[in-house]
Amino acid sequence: MSFLANLLGLGRDPRRDLAPLWHATVELGRDPQFYAECGVADTIEGRFDMVTAALALVLLRMEREPELVEPSVRLTELFVDDMDGQLRESGVGDVVVGKHLGRLMSVMGGRLGAYRDNLGADKELEEAVARNVSLSDGGSPACVAIRLREVAARLDRTRRADLLEGNIAA
Repeated sequence: MSFLANLLGLGRDPRRDLAPLWHATVELGRDPQFYAECGVADTIEGRFDMVTAALALVLLRMEREPELVEPSVRLTELFVDDMDGQLRESGVGDVVVGKHLGRLMSVMGGRLGAYRDNLGADKELEEAVARNVSLSDGGSPACVAIRLREVAARLDRTRRADLLEGNIAA
């Protein structure tokens, strides 16, 4: 059966190996402290903002190692697949899914650049958070920035093999 699956192009999807990392990334973005302590809006937009922030930090960690560049592409594909499914589940039709995904990828690229450029600078990171994260009334960009730096530090402490398995350092 595997011969026939390979012949027909139905072999194992290499993105499946990155599923644990994708789930760990979503878990980072869904950390209750972002919502309860920092005031990120517990809405679809707020959760999307935090998942993309977490994904940006994971991708930034991965881009520093040449061996992780190809897996980072597969991780991004998992993000796209997940967003595609979420859009379809929310009732977005086939005709416009591609347009929505294009916008989401543009947003993701912008956030990746914003966090890459500003992760090391306090005021600039807070400003990037204020622009890119939906906050509830009284939400604190400074608190989110502190937590994002903590996530980035955890990712920096995570060995390559552990990262690929979705085991983020404490």
